[in-house]
Amino acid sequence: MFERVADIKEITDINTEMVDGKRYYVSPSGERYPSITTVISNNSKKQAGLAKWRKRVGQKKAAAITAKSARRGTRYHKLVEDYMAGKELNILDSGNKEQPLPWLMFHSSVKTIDKINSIYLQEAALYSDVLKIAGRVDCIAEYEGKLSIIDFKTSARPKEELYMYDYYVQETAYACCFKELYGFDVEQLVTIVACENGDTQVKIVSPKKEYLVRLQSYIQEYNEKHARNKTGG
Repeated sequence: MFERVADIKEITDINTEMVDGKRYYVSPSGERYPSITTVISNNSKKQAGLAKWRKRVGQKKAAAITAKSARRGTRYHKLVEDYMAGKELNILDSGNKEQPLPWLMFHSSVKTIDKINSIYLQEAALYSDVLKIAGRVDCIAEYEGKLSIIDFKTSARPKEELYMYDYYVQETAYACCFKELYGFDVEQLVTIVACENGDTQVKIVSPKKEYLVRLQSYIQEYNEKHARNKTGG
């Protein structure tokens, strides 16, 4: 059984809205903030890389791969969430029978997940009035005894370090929101990547100023692009 920190209360009065196909969170004060994942995924370098990939594999195949990855990730996250909530999991459940791959990936990563304890927040909304962004964090808990932002990812194969960097930026955003709202400093950023071949990749890094600087650059780029789109420029 995973222990939970009893005096940490999840923020529930925050809603989401879709504006021009992008997710925004409405904070308790009524401020509308773009989602962290939207801000990071819309940076020009990432968009150029995705466009190049789609052209190389073809639009139809790219769409199929993207949809498959989304389904795989959603199912895996649900299994992790239920497991950490103490729910009984069964291979015969309809979702697992229909999507056996996430089930196998989950079981390959259970030993890694079991290193988590003292859960502060799980699948919880966070926001920052300073950075003016918001999102939903996978997990904030102790990992091997250290307070961590924990992000669960799925992949066909282990990720190269080059492609991990924006994960650290995303986790830094959650760390900033958590500090602003709850007053805690996280000790590390933990990325757990469950792979289709049965590997579980774990990357642990310390919070660094460079991740915050990159996050701020992404926020600025997003806001400038959004302003141009609103004015038609």
